[in-house]
Amino acid sequence: MAPGWVSTLASIGMAVGPPLVYADQAVSIIRKKDATGFSRDVTAILLLANITRCFFWLGERFEFALLMQSVLMILAQLALLYICILYRPRLSHEALLGSSRPFGFWQWPTYTQYIEFLAGFMLVVFHFWAYPGLTVLSSLLQAILYLILGRSPIFVGALGYIALGLESTLPIPQLISNYRQKSLYGFRMSTLLGWAGGDLFKTVYFFLQHSPLQFKVCAIFQLSIDFAIVLQRFTYGNAPPISAILNEDDELEAALALAEEQR
Repeated sequence: MAPGWVSTLASIGMAVGPPLVYADQAVSIIRKKDATGFSRDVTAILLLANITRCFFWLGERFEFALLMQSVLMILAQLALLYICILYRPRLSHEALLGSSRPFGFWQWPTYTQYIEFLAGFMLVVFHFWAYPGLTVLSSLLQAILYLILGRSPIFVGALGYIALGLESTLPIPQLISNYRQKSLYGFRMSTLLGWAGGDLFKTVYFFLQHSPLQFKVCAIFQLSIDFAIVLQRFTYGNAPPISAILNEDDELEAALALAEEQR
């Protein structure tokens, strides 16, 4: 009886725990009215990875707790993304000079644009999954993909590696952001502990539950990046970077300095 209760509690923890990790981060941003220090790309990785993971579940019915985790994580990241856009840093490169990314990817000015992109992403993935013989860009290309891959175990397995491999890169944007700022200012310690503790827990969970290989490999990789950020915490600390302590009178000067760097 006890092992059954333990397994049930572990499943509930897997479904609810990871999305809750970001609650304190969201509260902190709202309280400071400033999203400085938290990489918005984290929300991009989690949204795309968990949407793809839901489609992976259609081909390989892994634990229901992990499916629920994906659904809850999507809802949590949509809320966190809205908060990050509402309180985006005023002195960031993006705010002062505009996005330097192709098509301004994931640096759009309005929340609606993110929702439109995610809706389009879901339609494309669903199209390839459910109607591989119809055309989006090229009916011939999709027909070839269907004939070669179809619903084969290789195709399903590849979809799993895409979903989980993308999710395993989750800490990398934050790792890069910390390195550029030489500080973990704005990145909540609770989120870092949630990442490291949660990824350690889910790695053990995947092995005990005999989850598909994709889950195990990607969890180990993600855990290694978590530990790298822990090392950054001890190396850099969480003192505010220069951009976070400039007052409003310095904004014009900062904008001119950034513009000069681009020449």
